[in-house]
Amino acid sequence: MKTMNTQRGMTLTSFLVVLIVVGFGLYVGMKLFPMYQEYYAVRSALKGLAKEPGVGKMEPARVQDMFFKRLNISYSESVKPSDVKFDRIDGGWDMQVSYEVRRELIGNLDVVGKFDTNQELTVNGVE
Repeated sequence: MKTMNTQRGMTLTSFLVVLIVVGFGLYVGMKLFPMYQEYYAVRSALKGLAKEPGVGKMEPARVQDMFFKRLNISYSESVKPSDVKFDRIDGGWDMQVSYEVRRELIGNLDVVGKFDTNQELTVNGVE
């Protein structure tokens, strides 16, 4: 009896295709990860501000200054003072941060991330 020897596994061409797809996925991930890392730095800065006692009685300019000092520790670059808004609520402020991050991807294609978060800053702070 004669048996046929068949090749099993990936060919070089299919290996290169898989390598290109995985490489592109890693490249996109490297572009997106810092954007989300910065967003979580903004969230943690807001939560830290909310825990400050008496933050609801402070002037918005002072609260904004404290917020950006916390962001400077995290090396945040995308959030500008014009992205921060304050609304008066009972017992304090509602601080809203809305900003946009644009990163080049390939050629003339960009990745745009729009981030929007808010935190209530009350007189007693968050328990």
